[in-house]
Amino acid sequence: MLVALSVSHLLNDTIQSVIPALYPVLKESFLLSFTQIGLITLVFQCAASLLQPVVGFYTDRRPQPYSLAWGMGITLAGLVLLSQAGSFHAILGAAALLGTGSAIFHPEASRLARLASGGRHGLAQSLFQVGGNLGSSFGPLLAALLVVPYGQAHILWLSLLALTGIVLLTRVGGWYRRHMVRRDAGKTAARAAAVSPLSRREIGRAMAVLVALIFSKYIYLASLTSYYTFYLIGKFGVSVQRAQIFLFVFLFAVAAGTIIGGPVGDRFGRKYVIWISILGVAPFTLALPWVGLAGTVVLAGIIGVILASAFSAIIVYAQELLPGKVGLIAGLFFGFAFGVAGVGSALLGKLADHTSIGFVFRVCSFLPLIGLVTAFLPNLDRPRR
Repeated sequence: MLVALSVSHLLNDTIQSVIPALYPVLKESFLLSFTQIGLITLVFQCAASLLQPVVGFYTDRRPQPYSLAWGMGITLAGLVLLSQAGSFHAILGAAALLGTGSAIFHPEASRLARLASGGRHGLAQSLFQVGGNLGSSFGPLLAALLVVPYGQAHILWLSLLALTGIVLLTRVGGWYRRHMVRRDAGKTAARAAAVSPLSRREIGRAMAVLVALIFSKYIYLASLTSYYTFYLIGKFGVSVQRAQIFLFVFLFAVAAGTIIGGPVGDRFGRKYVIWISILGVAPFTLALPWVGLAGTVVLAGIIGVILASAFSAIIVYAQELLPGKVGLIAGLFFGFAFGVAGVGSALLGKLADHTSIGFVFRVCSFLPLIGLVTAFLPNLDRPRR
């Protein structure tokens, strides 16, 4: 089940990542400004972020085994619209559909990963997340191979991925439905165990720290995901296709880092993973704007590996803060991450229009210093012997 969920996440996020991968093509074809590029990301991320907590809250009470397949169907509709879009407004409509499909997918899929974890919650969350990060890295690669040489209409080939996802998620839904009987039988015991060891005040403070860390992580990731290709093209004069390959390298490094955070958190404690991931990346982000092309590619890869290891640890840490709220927590944190990335991308695009992409990267390089607030997180778990 964990492999099936990871593959489904890979298919979903490969499709989702087509939007930022196509930014250089769309900018040239529709004569878009950086502000409009940021607005596309804002629409996509806000559609995902606003719906995810609602989906998670609802499915905590009324699980929907086949909602994952329906969400992939909405993603398929957005993909078809994006391939045929002839105006900026049609692109925004496609972005909204893709965001809605993502909002339906993530909370329930995260709950299923925890259900199938066998107690290794960090490992399960990392396996689930690594599929998504691998998918995000494949988007730019597919864009470089299919769309840049042959045109926007060739996005339609990615509908085969969506159809595969619908078939796979239908099978996953059948497994979930069969296990719901066991879940219902254990509800009483689960309610008895779902008591946080912390006071409400301590929980509130810890959640505020986690929100600050998500803000730091995803604003910085938004700067790279949305504008890394423009930075490479503008500063070093590389071609669009070569810039897409370098974006793939960065996103693949993010995928590699994701698989590290969960198992290490299971073994040594999640707070230590969060410390190293957020604050530990600061020296590399501060150096990035001042190095050459080779140094930029290498540092971006290091940043991707280190920074990505935090999210699985943050999700599981938050789920242990509020036991019994798995879907709600997943929806809140996935939703907030998407929303922050969308708003951040729009604001960074506006800043780039008034200054430069290089200035944006210099400003964002200080964001990981927010990781200092990790000191205020309580220790919830003991290392696994």
